[in-house]
Amino acid sequence: MTAKERPSPIESPALTALSPRIRHGFFTREGGVSTGIFAGLNVGLGSSDDRAAVEENRNRVAAWFGLPVTRLATQHQVHSPDVTVISNPDDLPRNQADAMVTNRPGIILGVLTADCGPILFADAEASVVGAAHAGWKGALDGVLEATIDAMEELGAKRQRIVAVLGPSIAQPHYEVGPEFVERFLARNSDYARYFIPSEKAGHSMFDLPALTVDRLKAAGVEAMSVGLSTYPDEARFYSFRRTTHRKAPDYGRQISAIALEENA
Repeated sequence: MTAKERPSPIESPALTALSPRIRHGFFTREGGVSTGIFAGLNVGLGSSDDRAAVEENRNRVAAWFGLPVTRLATQHQVHSPDVTVISNPDDLPRNQADAMVTNRPGIILGVLTADCGPILFADAEASVVGAAHAGWKGALDGVLEATIDAMEELGAKRQRIVAVLGPSIAQPHYEVGPEFVERFLARNSDYARYFIPSEKAGHSMFDLPALTVDRLKAAGVEAMSVGLSTYPDEARFYSFRRTTHRKAPDYGRQISAIALEENA
């Protein structure tokens, strides 16, 4: 496999600086074997992509961590606030959940996205890591806070946790209708700050990354974003909304993942 054929994930300096035991990556489309509308590193088991290609892509993600694919934990994501605690590297559950946490080395926690926000968490002192998938519903319903709570149950302290939001859809490409805005304002009138008027009458542009980072900070953790948007960057990222606008039949999913290394 040449360098061009290998995955080349984006890394956050804030997470990299924590500990050599913590390895992470916000993976792009680079380094995969899928073709056609899925071209690249599509890891979506729920997509209509060739299953063998998806499995090979997942193998490549795991290999980047130096682990077999049997150590790659992903969940059946349903836009919930539910968190799975992963405790046995040899028996990885696949639940209906949108976040995972672990304090065990040799387990890769992976979340799949195609516009929603992937958030990777780490408390280096406690050796606890987490990963969450947060679209608008998950963020609004508390998946971020639930992930932090679950990490604390494993010994983490929120004041030590660093959380980084990976590539997700940004406000210039996220148009929503009035009923969407009303749903948010019914929860908290201050959420009006995440919306600006769009060119379409009665519609707004929604800032999901700002909501995500603000809620993380309000929960007491150090939080930041890599500052990348999925929608306009077709060369690197899959995007559900871009696919929908083109009326394409399906779309790929990129993965963001974090692990505690076994022998660092």
